Amino acid sequence: MSRTDDKLAAVRAAMTEQGAELVALGPGAHMHWVLGWHPHPDERLTLLAIGRDSAHFIVPSVNAEQAGANAGLPLITWRDEDGPEEALRTLAQKVGNVTQLVLDETMRTDFSLPLIRTFDRAEPVFADGLIGALRMIKDETELAALRSSAAVADRAMEAGFSAIRPGLTESQVAQAMRDSFAEEGAAVAFTLCASGPNGAFPHHATGDRVLEEGDAIVFDIGAGFGGYPSDITRMAAVGSLPEGYQEVHDVVERAWQAAAAAARPGVRAHEVDDAARKVITDAGYGEYFVHRTGHGLGLEVHEPPYLTSSSQTVLQEGMVFSIEPGIYIPGRFGIRLEDIVIMGAEGVEVLSSLPRAVRLAGDGA
Repeated sequence: MSRTDDKLAAVRAAMTEQGAELVALGPGAHMHWVLGWHPHPDERLTLLAIGRDSAHFIVPSVNAEQAGANAGLPLITWRDEDGPEEALRTLAQKVGNVTQLVLDETMRTDFSLPLIRTFDRAEPVFADGLIGALRMIKDETELAALRSSAAVADRAMEAGFSAIRPGLTESQVAQAMRDSFAEEGAAVAFTLCASGPNGAFPHHATGDRVLEEGDAIVFDIGAGFGGYPSDITRMAAVGSLPEGYQEVHDVVERAWQAAAAAARPGVRAHEVDDAARKVITDAGYGEYFVHRTGHGLGLEVHEPPYLTSSSQTVLQEGMVFSIEPGIYIPGRFGIRLEDIVIMGAEGVEVLSSLPRAVRLAGDGA
């Protein structure tokens, strides 16, 4: 049985359990998870349509040869001059009665609305509860790829540490990390460098601020490698630490440890967020922890499970997610400590080998 056959079998089992007769996926991560490939997304309607006992690839004729070679499924093609309506009617004839239509929540609206009109008697639901739930549990091939990607990010982070110099701009330091990723053939996704008061912006846009003695720096970086992303946040400083910084860093580290200790199979995701948030709130910094404790990571940098204060997702062995508590004090500095972890039977495996301690410029430890 091929990889795609395995994925289709898993999807169909979930469809039977959920009561769905058709799953429709656009070009993107859901489709890639099933096929190991997806075409470049554009305005031409392209769909992977999975039924209980069939699967078809709806594709414009201009891309039919490529789709046939990569998808390995029966094609339903349409021409630009005709439009995709007849292709959708053909799909409806092949699938038959549909009472629940599972739609890729990330597909274009001009893909989903024609589907809804074609299957107008079906209840439309999002695919995150079906494909998304399956994607949360990584297989050994995916875990190996994520470990390799994390190692590449560790080396890029080290390049950022080594580049820190007073007088350089955030962008110049970030370039060292981008260069490290590029040297290893990784596709850069983001290289955040937030210095001094800019660190209090969790999603700061790296810019031209010049690094000064006494600045704390937030590095948050990630890149795709071997088809899977990385995501890691570490702290550095130019020379001495700002007043009160180490105390806050220690609180964030304790919050990270509390979240990691709370993460066990069978625990609900909000309990991990609760554990981190309690440490930070008890230390008097609750108002400065302004985001969730973590997010899943797989084919995408952000995907389920999400570790929020309201998430009822039950953690399972094989899930991969970030643990990244933070404290952001306006006008002074921000601290976020982020590691990607694999949920194991007894606890979490941290993918990075880098310590979470703040790195001082010139310190090669």
